[in-house]
Amino acid sequence: MKPNIGLDDQNREGAIEILNILLADEYVLYTKTRNYHWNVRGRHFNDLHKFFQQHYEQLEIIIDEVAERARTIGGHAVGTLIEFTQKTRLKETAKECPEAWDMVKNLLNDQETIIRNLRVDLKTCDEKYNDMGTSDFLTGLMKQHEKMAWMLREFLKATS
Repeated sequence: MKPNIGLDDQNREGAIEILNILLADEYVLYTKTRNYHWNVRGRHFNDLHKFFQQHYEQLEIIIDEVAERARTIGGHAVGTLIEFTQKTRLKETAKECPEAWDMVKNLLNDQETIIRNLRVDLKTCDEKYNDMGTSDFLTGLMKQHEKMAWMLREFLKATS
C-alpha cells in the first residue's frame, strides 16, 4: 500500500533516491571509521581508538534513521555492500591503513563532503520534491555531521 502523505510518486521516488545515496555515504563512512578504530596505532592510539568508536556508534544510529526515513515515505532502503559501493559519493580505498593523523584528515574530508552534499540534497527535497519532512530530517543530520567535523578539526588542531 502506497502512503497517502501528500507527495506524488515522482516526488517520493526522488526523495527516496536521495536518501539511498546518503545511506550509502553514511555506510561507507561508518565502515571507514570502524576500520580506523581497529587499525589506529601510535602515540595517540588510546584517544583515537575511543574517539573513532564514538563516531562510528553515532553513524550507526544515523544509518538506521536514514533507512527508516526512506521506508517511512514508502521506499526501499538499499542494504547490500554492492549497492552501497555503487551509490556512494565518498571515495573508498582498499588495503589502505594510513597513519593516525591521515585517518583523522580522511574522516574530516568525508564528513565535510557529506555536509556539502546534504546542503544540496535538503534544498532539492524541499524545492524540487516538495518534501519538507525529508528536508527537515536532512537538516538535522547536517547538524550532527557538522559537530563531528568540528570535533575532528579540533583534534587535529590540538595535536599539531
